[in-house]
Amino acid sequence: MEISEHIQVVDREGQLLARAAQQAGPDAKVPSCPDWQVRDLLRHTGMVHRWATAFVAERRTSYRLGGELPDLDGDALVDWFREGHATLVETLTTAPPDVECWAFLPSPSPLAFWARRQANETTVHRVDAESARGETLSPIGTASAVDGIEELLLGFHARERSRVRSDVPRVLRVRATDAPQEWSWTVRLSDGPPVAERGATAPADCEVSGQAARLYLALWNRLPFPEVRGDASLAALWREKSAIVMR
Repeated sequence: MEISEHIQVVDREGQLLARAAQQAGPDAKVPSCPDWQVRDLLRHTGMVHRWATAFVAERRTSYRLGGELPDLDGDALVDWFREGHATLVETLTTAPPDVECWAFLPSPSPLAFWARRQANETTVHRVDAESARGETLSPIGTASAVDGIEELLLGFHARERSRVRSDVPRVLRVRATDAPQEWSWTVRLSDGPPVAERGATAPADCEVSGQAARLYLALWNRLPFPEVRGDASLAALWREKSAIVMR
């Protein structure tokens, strides 16, 4: 996906998130994040949006912690979220393509990294907000879902801090059944960080498959895996150990 496409996703998903959060109300429980109410979701995502904005807008070239969470609630908290989201979209849209700033996953450029990262951050938390509202989830485009799976498997879980590990080498296949050309990934598990490759590059001990959007949300532990074949303990291992630590 192009940077402009990722920014469109950030824009759309943030608006959907704010709408769902307002409809659900600040006290609503977030089923996909059991420790959270909607107010926690808004405070977290709004803080992350401002954190990301600062790296791009201020050309920050080293890591800094995110800001404090606001002491706001109700409509004032939704307004605060909307303000930060709009500023993020504007910053990403107007930043020069060659802007230099800190990033923490491989990417063609820092701007490409932040546009993609915030597209996925906002999409996943939009799903959280809609799950709290309790109605049908808004759709996720196949291209966005495939791109998000790539970021997760080839980016986040390639890092040393990934906890998805196995004492005995195993192979997990991830297969999106509805991409224009069927997309699959081979994830080699060991006592080190997972090694993911595009394609069916080795026989799999377990395969998780389904439409890209559902598979994307399952890999982010927002939905069950659509289909599991083979050794289901590897799918269970993923669900138990794959929670993301951002940095």
